[in-house]
Amino acid sequence: MHLQSLLKLYAAAALAVSSSALSVPRSNSLEARQNGGPLVFCHFMIGIVGNRGSAADFDADMKNAKAAGIDAFALNIGVDSYTDQQLEYAYESAANNGMKVFISFDFNWYHTDQGTQVGQMIQKYGSKPAQLLVDGKIFASSFAGDGVDSNAVRAAAGGNIFWAPNFHPQQGTNLGAVDSAFNWMAWPSDGNNKAPKPGANVTVQDGDGIYTNALAGKPYLAPVSPWFSTHFGAEVPYSKNWVFPGDFLWFDRWTEILQLKPRFVEIITWNDYGESHYVGRLDSPHGDDGNSKWTYGMPHNGWLDMAEPFIAAYKQGSNDPGAHITEDKIVYWFRPTLSSINCDATDTTMGDADNSTGNYFKGRPDGYQTLQDKVFIVTLLKEAGTLEVTVGGKTQTFQAAAGANKFSVDMAPGPISFKVNNLSGDAGMQILDHCPCGIYNFNAYVGTIPAGVPDELQPAGYSNIMNGLKVATCGPSGN
Repeated sequence: MHLQSLLKLYAAAALAVSSSALSVPRSNSLEARQNGGPLVFCHFMIGIVGNRGSAADFDADMKNAKAAGIDAFALNIGVDSYTDQQLEYAYESAANNGMKVFISFDFNWYHTDQGTQVGQMIQKYGSKPAQLLVDGKIFASSFAGDGVDSNAVRAAAGGNIFWAPNFHPQQGTNLGAVDSAFNWMAWPSDGNNKAPKPGANVTVQDGDGIYTNALAGKPYLAPVSPWFSTHFGAEVPYSKNWVFPGDFLWFDRWTEILQLKPRFVEIITWNDYGESHYVGRLDSPHGDDGNSKWTYGMPHNGWLDMAEPFIAAYKQGSNDPGAHITEDKIVYWFRPTLSSINCDATDTTMGDADNSTGNYFKGRPDGYQTLQDKVFIVTLLKEAGTLEVTVGGKTQTFQAAAGANKFSVDMAPGPISFKVNNLSGDAGMQILDHCPCGIYNFNAYVGTIPAGVPDELQPAGYSNIMNGLKVATCGPSGN
């Protein structure tokens, strides 16, 4: 049978299993949901916050995530010298703020022969008050890690763990030794970690089917992500330059989650600025690995606002986010420029760089053709209204029903404004007719009407902004 046919069968199996085998308790308390109910996690990169000096530096993250309905941070760790100190801070802050956390081992840095070391880390932190427990067991996960000995992990951890690694059944990994499995691929792809191509389109729902089929009734840890864009050039040793389709992915995927009803959902990510799929604030304390060239002035926390009624509906086992909308809001996002703009003369990826990973492309990021030149709008309304969107001097009108609904209009250089019911306002930035910082920027600007609290990178977060640039100004010095 052809791969696409198999994927469709797996997707259908996922929906069938989710609706018949997984139950959602009516109690919405975290304590109840830790013992059988739905839980929402968010991937948090410890590797970019090595400059934090106390547990208080995590407090705003914990409070903001909790307010959005996130139950626990998945603390992604490598083997940096500051990892243990930052884990201590994160666990302390979580306990102080009524949040839960767990460790997600990053096998870009850990090795698959280190099952014992992984288990020892789980045991070290598992008794802390903020540790997430599921069915009375210490919850732990990973990024990659196929081949690690799960029995060695359990033995070193003391046996009492709920092990939900990011293993890959599509690569032949058997899921018999896990309690759950985490699917990282939250974006449509070609099946080979790049954007879809003609004849090669693996949807996120296809992935749901593969995992649900392989788990054979065990709970599934499903991914949700709003975006993916990365644009590191030769100025860093980890050069990579590609996108996955974003557009309405955030809205559509949450809609799918409400149908699928997996036991666990993980948002990718809170603070991976380098791949542009952050939903946390820019002013969350962190260092700069070179991402500030495309993240400066590009807040994403409006995506959390959009997700809140979906998260609440998911926890209630409902398919209708509209019942959880408490105030009218417009959420919008768009890229800073049309894809046709030419930045070759000044872009940072036009030169040669190490491409041993196969992830480096010159100029516009690989897969850019899969993104639409659109302004994306989601209305969250208690009552129906007429939505007016003005882009580049042209106004379009839509009938927006009560609840959560999506609309899009063509991009054009210039200001953007919105109006519906008693809401009106301008977008926080304009669509540009030049290359910001001289580069191809396929990140998204995300805003809300009414506008949220202003959010900007702090100095440590843009400390490397000029590294490798071919223009004299960027970020705090202008575009």
